[in-house]
Amino acid sequence: MNAKSFIMSAYSITTRHKGKMAFEAEIGNHKVIMDTVAGGGGEDSGPPPKKLLLGTLATCTGMDVVSLLQKMRVAYSDFDIVTNADLTEEHPKVFSNIEIIYRIKVDKKDQEKVEKAVTLSQEKYCGISAMLRKNSPLNYHIEYL
Repeated sequence: MNAKSFIMSAYSITTRHKGKMAFEAEIGNHKVIMDTVAGGGGEDSGPPPKKLLLGTLATCTGMDVVSLLQKMRVAYSDFDIVTNADLTEEHPKVFSNIEIIYRIKVDKKDQEKVEKAVTLSQEKYCGISAMLRKNSPLNYHIEYL
């Protein structure tokens, strides 16, 4: 591919080396620092890329669920998402499996709607889940608080 095809892309991010192992990604009007721990040559000035990817996974699916629950007029509280992943031993080290745990407080009568929202996110809407699932087993479940 030539450089021009990247410049005209809908998603274009500039990432700059900031010293040692730290990089700063400029994403629209936002800047995100990524780094690694001292043992890996960094200074722990930001999250490491793989952990940040798990955060984007949780945010992507979480935004879907919130949007769907709002459309369904479901009242909820204490909503958080825990993501767990293991890495392969060999290089390149990739996720060998991913687990998403949706933790939410909702009336028992609305649990079926929560399950529908989570399923729609995972099977239809969340592009990050779809991309990661092509490389790693991705399992999810809901914990009602």
